Amino acid sequence: MEYSFSKSTEALTSSVVREILKLTQGSRVLSLAGGLPAADSFPIQEMREAFNRAFDLGATALQYGLTDGYLPLREWVAERMKAKYMNVGVDNMLLTTGSQQAVDLLSRVYLDEGDVVLVENPTYLAAIQLFQFKGIRVIPVDADEEGMNLEDLSRKIAQYKPKMAYVIPTFANPTGKVWSMERRQGLLQQCKENNILILEDDPYGEIQFDGEAPYRSIFSLDEHPKNSSVVYTSTFSKIVAPGLRTGWALGDERVIQMMIKAKQAVDLQSSTIDQIALHQLLSNFDLVSHIDKIRASYKERMEWMNELLTRQQWEGVTWQKPRGGMFLWMTLPEHFVSADLLKIAVEEGVAFVPGEAFYAADTKKNTMRLNYTLLNREDTELAITRLGAALEKYSKVTV
Repeated sequence: MEYSFSKSTEALTSSVVREILKLTQGSRVLSLAGGLPAADSFPIQEMREAFNRAFDLGATALQYGLTDGYLPLREWVAERMKAKYMNVGVDNMLLTTGSQQAVDLLSRVYLDEGDVVLVENPTYLAAIQLFQFKGIRVIPVDADEEGMNLEDLSRKIAQYKPKMAYVIPTFANPTGKVWSMERRQGLLQQCKENNILILEDDPYGEIQFDGEAPYRSIFSLDEHPKNSSVVYTSTFSKIVAPGLRTGWALGDERVIQMMIKAKQAVDLQSSTIDQIALHQLLSNFDLVSHIDKIRASYKERMEWMNELLTRQQWEGVTWQKPRGGMFLWMTLPEHFVSADLLKIAVEEGVAFVPGEAFYAADTKKNTMRLNYTLLNREDTELAITRLGAALEKYSKVTV
């Protein structure tokens, strides 16, 4: 059989993170690469009990359900969103198979081949992959530690006439940065003036280390839900468990209804049993205390990695201490190529993600992303020691 794949597959590339994850499975390689939550944060016993209660509902738990998602779970999410200044009803919401599906569905119904999406540079690599796979032009906007540069944003809007902007303003992947209120409001204002839809991806917003800082979502700053210029998406993957593959999208009912139609064509619905069990968990579980424990644990792990890196005193290596999220973004000396360093690092028994995969353009090859949430204290120390050995070897062959 001679297979003839669609033209769109020419833009398909393997996820660097997923390939590295395969590399580290069942090996001696310690992984700082993936965006994996700590396994000891999963409420395993409580989840087991929640599934048992879901089965107590009888055949309903195993039957087809609404494409929109399990109604009691949507009601629960809507109520929780009120504490985040987002006043939405169930008709403004769609439950998705992880927040990645929300990005996919919105792209299907809102963007045509050749349309332009503006992104921060660097940004989430799976979003870049998805946009490019669909033939969408991904244009980077200059950014600093405060978020998108508003002057460059204005230039890019005038030059490219984008239809959408994709952003992760709170504990961004891969950089971990937090946008200032000025940049959030500036993006919202420019996009509203130019009829550009904002897709706000917020998988890490709950994982903050600096108390209850007012990191308002861009969606909450806009008029909403009717006529909102923002579609907001988040997930239970980081605050309960990623294996449930349950996320949600919020927006104007017209946009959400169009995404629901697309989901009907894609997978009919997300898992009924998982949504019911998740609702059972949330109805009988102190999620706020659970998130507090995750925050405390991840902050301790981040502080430990930051201390270990500070001790190393690697010449020309810099990073920004994260205020939340799961990642630390590192910049190496200008002439270093992190993809080449990775080969030596794997030989030493440690893996990370080279930064170049996260750039839509203007790639900086001397960057890398480290995850601090997965490994325990001892393994993190060993991983940083191995990374130091790899850097030492690499520096000797790189002039």
